[in-house]
Amino acid sequence: MKTVRRQQKQHYVDNQEFLANVIKLRDYFSNGRENLGHENYKQTIRYYRNHHNRRTSKEFIKCYEYLGSCFQKIATHLSFRPNFINYMYKDDMVCDGIENCIQYVENFNPEKSKNPFAYFTQIVYYAFLRRIAKEKRQMDIKDKIIEKSGYDHVFTVDGEADAGYNQIKSRLELNSKR
Repeated sequence: MKTVRRQQKQHYVDNQEFLANVIKLRDYFSNGRENLGHENYKQTIRYYRNHHNRRTSKEFIKCYEYLGSCFQKIATHLSFRPNFINYMYKDDMVCDGIENCIQYVENFNPEKSKNPFAYFTQIVYYAFLRRIAKEKRQMDIKDKIIEKSGYDHVFTVDGEADAGYNQIKSRLELNSKR
């Protein structure tokens, strides 16, 4: 009998290379904060992108771009999960996730965990939840403004169009009660 081996599924982010680049970027950020007196990671990024030593600059850019592509892959793939797929503002969610990953890359501790993929996936996940909550608050505000502005006057009623008007009105009232 011939046994058929299943090929291992290729992951879209190589965890070992990802870990090495995260450690390298953390070192750049901590060097910027401790030795160069930078107040935040944005100053460090500007400094190393335009560094006088081209080799250092190229290494930093290569590391930074690799991590950026990994963060984008993580956020994009997470946005296709069933609980995030149907939101209109999915691009904003992905951008928030990437921004939070860059912001919190210094907080990753390789001594505690050797799995940066899981760490940054959680960061992206919670960034998505914050964006959804923010958009929900905006929708609630918009619904209340429409309700208080007297939306009855916005829709015109023409004999047969009355059924459509009532249907729209009931949907608006149902959304404002949520």
